[in-house]
Amino acid sequence: MTRAAPTTLRPTTPKEVRDAVLDTPGRLAIAGAGTAADWAGRLDDVDATLDTTGLTGVIAHNPGDMTVSVHAGTPLRDLAGEIGEHRQRLALDAARIPRGATVGGLLATADAGPSALVYGSMRDLVIGTTTVLADGTMVRSGGHVIKNVAGYDMAKLLHGSYGTLGVLVEVVLRLHPVPKATATVAVDGPLTSAAEHTARLVQSPLEPIACEWISGDPGRLLVRLEGGESTLHLRVDRLMELLGDGAHEVDDAVWDEHAALVAGVPGLGDNGLGDNGSRDNGSRDNGSRDNGSRDNGSRDNGTGAGGPAADAAPEGAVLRIGAAPTRLPSLIAELPATAVAAGLGTGVATVTVPGAAVAEAHDAVAAANGTSSLRSRSADLDAPAWGPPPSGLPVLKAIKHKLDPDGRLSPGRFHPWM
Repeated sequence: MTRAAPTTLRPTTPKEVRDAVLDTPGRLAIAGAGTAADWAGRLDDVDATLDTTGLTGVIAHNPGDMTVSVHAGTPLRDLAGEIGEHRQRLALDAARIPRGATVGGLLATADAGPSALVYGSMRDLVIGTTTVLADGTMVRSGGHVIKNVAGYDMAKLLHGSYGTLGVLVEVVLRLHPVPKATATVAVDGPLTSAAEHTARLVQSPLEPIACEWISGDPGRLLVRLEGGESTLHLRVDRLMELLGDGAHEVDDAVWDEHAALVAGVPGLGDNGLGDNGSRDNGSRDNGSRDNGSRDNGSRDNGTGAGGPAADAAPEGAVLRIGAAPTRLPSLIAELPATAVAAGLGTGVATVTVPGAAVAEAHDAVAAANGTSSLRSRSADLDAPAWGPPPSGLPVLKAIKHKLDPDGRLSPGRFHPWM
């Protein structure tokens, strides 16, 4: 184990993580690649930082079972080479992946992307974990057999825990086949019409992988399809018929622009995208454009400080909100949002609001029976990271006390809830 700084520990094995937790007194910040460093609540003062980026590499890949186990500090994008040889992928396309987010970080921050409409979030893709608790206990749950539900609840607990319940050291993931071809169709229009289109599409036999609306004048709906090379063009034609006038196929690079909007990067075009968003490449995907490798990255365990997240500091604040898909469009209309990327099928959206309006936005989301949390804000902005506490907060506190009775791990991440 190396020490990158007097108060920073960088273990390279699960045993070294355990030793670091046992041998370091006081409170620990659990850090990864830093791509979600300013998400959720800001860290309180800690005595040391445990950097998990030394825990890298594939432990075992079982192509027949379509599972892979990796060290939690592995950037998800680094998996593409090994599992791609078997035409497999982790079906996750969170916006932080190209910037190096780690497998553990994506789980700890409950991150997901547009394809969650079909494949779900990390909660759905993780089938096993190994975690070091605050007292040094190493807890293993799940495994490579997808039907084995032993320990599945532990993986659920760690999903969105922001490093407050334990230090993830190993993760077992469920894989999916790499699609032979992909295509994206866009149509300009306001949020209301995009929501109507999406409601029809998710019930149709077209089976869209993602339905995302991005703000602009008037805004744009992006719909992604996957399938075989010989039949995908037929589904694309049918999709364009359903979307009506103005629907056209666009290059899959449009999703990179979408990811920038989700990350809160300013300077996008008037329609919320760059030039790639409005350019029709005139040809359909032959499977070489989006074979899953771009989405197989990882960036951060979301529990530390510093890192690439600072590069995307937006004007104002970025919130991730969730609500029933049928309620999401009207909820967004109530918010003083300056930029929006909305998953109209999943009910999850990323919105940029003025810093002074963060509390107001939290309250509006709560009134719609939704959830909200800060994803990015300026360093000097003093705004609540979370909305009103959920009804299940006593249960969350009890779990925290059971696994970390002294409150050692990542203090402040759920402030002011606990």
